Amino acid sequence: MKRAYIRDTLTVGWVRSETLFNGKGPHVSADDLNEMGPIDYVLVEWPGRQPNGEVAPHLVELVERGLIRILDLAFITKDEDGSVAALELADIGGEVAELAIFEGAASDLLSDDDIGEAGGALEPGTSAALLVFENTWAAPFASAVRRSGGQLVASGRIPIQAVLAALDAAEA
Repeated sequence: MKRAYIRDTLTVGWVRSETLFNGKGPHVSADDLNEMGPIDYVLVEWPGRQPNGEVAPHLVELVERGLIRILDLAFITKDEDGSVAALELADIGGEVAELAIFEGAASDLLSDDDIGEAGGALEPGTSAALLVFENTWAAPFASAVRRSGGQLVASGRIPIQAVLAALDAAEA
């Protein structure tokens, strides 16, 4: 059984070269890994049976501009009773044709455990997209850090809601 990479692996930035696939080409070698940018994941939740396709063109643009490379894209639903299921892109594509371009975006980094872990974070009656991507814009910097003997020891994101709250508090 495959390990749960979202919980145990991607959060610390390590990727097994034998499982990394760029979605449309061959497996990525260990040498290629040295040239890769940081790998992130996001889990985006929508009420009901979403997404509606509005985000797809923006995601395509990020890929076309070379800012990110999609490694995995999974769709998840959580029923009102709390049961979690992965949705096939073909199931979504009928509803949102714009998403069909992502057919085949699978590196095998995501396991069933990852889908379950992501589903646990969702509210009942929602659907979600779990996106694993390389920050290709940062690859030259990340490669230089690795070549110089440096390593990432901490990383994080500040949610926009926290920034807005801090700005509101500063104005009060």
